[in-house]
Amino acid sequence: MSTVGKILFCATVDYHFKAFHLPVMEWFKQKGWEVHVAAKGQLELPFCDRKFDLKLERSPFRLNNMNAYRELKEIIEEQDYNIIHCHTPMGGVLARLAARGARRRGTKVIYTAHGFHFCKGASPLHWVFYYPVEKYLSSLTDCLITINGEDYNLALNKRFKAAHIAHVHGVGVNTASFKPLPKLEKWRLRRELDYRTDDYLLFYAAEFNKNKNHQLLIRALAAIKDQLPQAKLLLAGEGPLLEPCRDLAASLGLTDRVRFLGYRTDIAALLPMCDVAVASSLREGLPVNIMEAMASGLPVVATRNRGHAELVSDGENGFIVEPGDAASFADRLKRLGESVELRHRMGAASIELVQKYGSLPVGQELSAIYQSFMVGEPNESQSQYHRAYI
Repeated sequence: MSTVGKILFCATVDYHFKAFHLPVMEWFKQKGWEVHVAAKGQLELPFCDRKFDLKLERSPFRLNNMNAYRELKEIIEEQDYNIIHCHTPMGGVLARLAARGARRRGTKVIYTAHGFHFCKGASPLHWVFYYPVEKYLSSLTDCLITINGEDYNLALNKRFKAAHIAHVHGVGVNTASFKPLPKLEKWRLRRELDYRTDDYLLFYAAEFNKNKNHQLLIRALAAIKDQLPQAKLLLAGEGPLLEPCRDLAASLGLTDRVRFLGYRTDIAALLPMCDVAVASSLREGLPVNIMEAMASGLPVVATRNRGHAELVSDGENGFIVEPGDAASFADRLKRLGESVELRHRMGAASIELVQKYGSLPVGQELSAIYQSFMVGEPNESQSQYHRAYI
């Protein structure tokens, strides 16, 4: 197939594309486009014709980012891209700055904000630093994609200067992989992993860092450990606060009730054998772990932030509690633990509510945006999208 266009995807780290954007890259390959990726890391990515390992850093204050900017600018000048789509805060900053000259020559620049660092409840420092940067960079953006309603309204109300501001429902959860299990299969998996069929299993997959706030979950479990002796908290992930969380669980007498699972690649199998998904983070854009739990048929108990509030309707498919309120979090877990009927009803609501965040509808939303920048590309039918996104 001859190349009809060339696109560059840019982010801070290459794993971002492996985790979230392979269907989009595949779609472009199917359209006959040449696909390049610029990010830190040496992963081999499918659907990628050329990959550039940039020494990008997450922190905006690292000198390596200056070198990455110069290298990225050279790449963009040499390659003559039709479209550049950047992700992550630093990937978005450096790519849009580096693409200024190319954009004047016709290259279209798209930026997906996976959650503005300035938002309702964010620290004043975040507003002072991140807000003016993002507002300025919006003037260098042909399409600003937001993934939750709060960010979309903020970009509109603050008069961000992107040529177009769009709202896309996340990165797309694979509802073919994440789905409920029949009861017998659920029990079989539990026995294989040394859980009882009557255990009350709570699940959270997240890096152990300050934002994810695992301590709240451990304290909430401690508050109900006597009323619900079958309750267990499963924590998948690694990170700098893993050992402090392990120590906290031990100090609260929860050594045998909190399972630290480490880094896992089998989340699609673990989620549907559980009873409730929990999420305690302080800030989220639109969390994939919650969408995966919803697609698996689980009710969700989560702290209030824009991403959680976008996905969890309080009293319908779960509960939203204020950040730091371990007592209220424990109360909602107790209510769900005492009622199988409530869990089933809220789990069914999760499946219904998550449908618009699935890979196919999100793929259609993104494809419509891309096609508006692809010269001579007609709109396609749902069946044509279906091949790339399912």
